[in-house]
Amino acid sequence: MSRALISVPPKVKKGQVIEIKTLIQHVMETGFRPNSTGVLIPRDIISAFTCTYNGTEIFRCEMFPAMAANPFLTFHTVATESGTLEFAWSGDNGFSVKESAKIQVE
Repeated sequence: MSRALISVPPKVKKGQVIEIKTLIQHVMETGFRPNSTGVLIPRDIISAFTCTYNGTEIFRCEMFPAMAANPFLTFHTVATESGTLEFAWSGDNGFSVKESAKIQVE
């Protein structure tokens, strides 16, 4: 299981632009690199990430083999109401991780 780190401010003012940061542990193997015997190591990457805010998608990205290990993403949104941010990563070999964070809007 991969470990995900998420940084979301716990309390913000309504209408404030907030920064959201995520980091997830993953090797992100490209499938182009040989092992010590010369055999290619199978591809194993995270291919998609989405973030929803109270069920509405606010950020989405696709990842490709050129992405570094342990992908770090930063993006912004406007705080409109208190609720939950849900994060989902998916990829090769059935990889799937979901996390969530609460936000209080005053």
